[in-house]
Amino acid sequence: MDIITIVLVVFVAFLAGMEGILDQFQFHQPIVACTLIGLAAGNPMQGLLLGGTLQLIALGWMNIGAAVAPDAALASIASAILVTYHGAGISEGIALAIPLAIAGQVLTIFVRTLTVAIAHATDRKATEGSFRAVEFYHIGALMLQGLRIAIPAIIILSVPPQLVTDALNAIPAWLTGGLAVAGGMIVAVGYAMVINMMATPKLWLFFALGFALSAIGELNLIAMGIIGVVLALLYLQFAPEFNQGGGGGGNSSGGDPLDDILNDY
Repeated sequence: MDIITIVLVVFVAFLAGMEGILDQFQFHQPIVACTLIGLAAGNPMQGLLLGGTLQLIALGWMNIGAAVAPDAALASIASAILVTYHGAGISEGIALAIPLAIAGQVLTIFVRTLTVAIAHATDRKATEGSFRAVEFYHIGALMLQGLRIAIPAIIILSVPPQLVTDALNAIPAWLTGGLAVAGGMIVAVGYAMVINMMATPKLWLFFALGFALSAIGELNLIAMGIIGVVLALLYLQFAPEFNQGGGGGGNSSGGDPLDDILNDY
């Protein structure tokens, strides 16, 4: 791996670490992080496949109150490096993602504990009226989260590929199989949480229709996505609650209820 590739991988890891706190551009999401690592390592297809699978698992990971969820950033970056650079299989990357996410959870709790001292220092500088120092402490605390992912990425990159391969081959099949099953269960939990947030009596019809369409072998994911978008737009166009006229002819403040909804969104 040349120096440019290493720099790009570490940079993506650094962004993913910061985004785990910011949640602004979603670089820490598996579908984004794994794809970017795959592009940097010259193996985008493997990165995309890994990221898409891990994204389904990460649907069930979320911070609730003071509880910190497993870290999707470290799981995504480390698994993507192992798969796209060290040659591990996608199934192995998925199996390793869960313990990596737990390790990332411990790391982020440790870094957040360190930032408590930074917060107190920031309070003192704010009392003194030193706004530049306050900005410096804020950026420094955020960079610690970036280093939380970048440093493990550098360590994984520095390990010889043959050593990683031997270590992966030494993992017993029952362990990788068990982790893969656990990952599949988390995917189901993620889907269930999304469905619970979206479920209303008026939408169950589309839920059932999705199962029917999935049985058509000629429809790939792109076709299913297009059909879903079209159905959603038709529903917004003709549903009475979104259309004062009840049939597509009602008037709203903008003249088109669909346009008003999309503009508000």
